[in-house]
Amino acid sequence: MINDELLTLRNLGKTSAQWLHATGIHSRDDLRQRGPVEAYCAVRARGFRASKSLMFAIAGALEDVHWNELPADYKEQLREQLKEHQMSAHSRRD
Repeated sequence: MINDELLTLRNLGKTSAQWLHATGIHSRDDLRQRGPVEAYCAVRARGFRASKSLMFAIAGALEDVHWNELPADYKEQLREQLKEHQMSAHSRRD
């Protein structure tokens, strides 16, 4: 993966890129289509032990800013979307 587009994105390193590839995300467009929350959940669903920092890193990659520079309200919005996603996934299993 010499020409790995994900590795050109801010905040994403080799491990993050490998996890994303394992979920079928191979480009910035793939990442944008899935969004930070869904991409993070896909990584977790594959059994990788990613922290929520990955979700913020993905969001920052899409905005081309360091994840620590994401506005606090946007991070909170992502956390809320994650809760909703997890609750809907849980209710589908019941």
